[in-house]
Amino acid sequence: MADAKLPKGGHVAVIGLGRFGGSVAETLRELGYEVLGIDSDPRIVQDWADRLTQVAEADATDEDALRQLGVHEFGRAVVGIGTNLETSILTVLTLAEIGVPEIWAKAASVKHGKILSSVGADHVVFPEADMGERVGHLITGRMLDYIEFDDGFAIAKVRAPRGAAGRTLADLGLRTRWGVTVVGTKRPGEDFVYARPETVIPDNAVLIVAGDTAKVESYADEN
Repeated sequence: MADAKLPKGGHVAVIGLGRFGGSVAETLRELGYEVLGIDSDPRIVQDWADRLTQVAEADATDEDALRQLGVHEFGRAVVGIGTNLETSILTVLTLAEIGVPEIWAKAASVKHGKILSSVGADHVVFPEADMGERVGHLITGRMLDYIEFDDGFAIAKVRAPRGAAGRTLADLGLRTRWGVTVVGTKRPGEDFVYARPETVIPDNAVLIVAGDTAKVESYADEN
């Protein structure tokens, strides 16, 4: 286990470098963050040794080990452990006890997620369930992309309604008729255009709409 510490500003600790944690760590690195990766498997640690700022083999349930790595000085930590529920829960608890201000954790089930929240996780992620729901919406062919938030709010990319080309958003009145807000329009190969009431819908355009999840789904189903 390495003794070097990373400064806390702009740095994230990712614990568990499996499929989910590794993807998070790599994305953060690509976004310019300094990432400390932690895993108990020496083979995984070796695999990530040259890909992250620092990688350490450690037991993430051991408070002393995390303090030695300086994790208690980090502003954020991500727990990507999903297969071993006990280790996942104890890791979140340990992070909370050493004072990490913001903890993200992967959950394998709703019950697992509730336990993670109760022991200190600020954000619980359900990657399999979230992806399954998203794919379900995309399979219907009505939505081109879809993101649902945990407070009943969704954003979707949908095809413009039939007969919309050449009309303004004010003319279409989607907010009045469907209760959704058009955030912007886009045509293939062209820049995104932020929506205004006077925005004219071009041919072959897609709309980025936002609003209450049920209303967004209802709008997409009818168009």
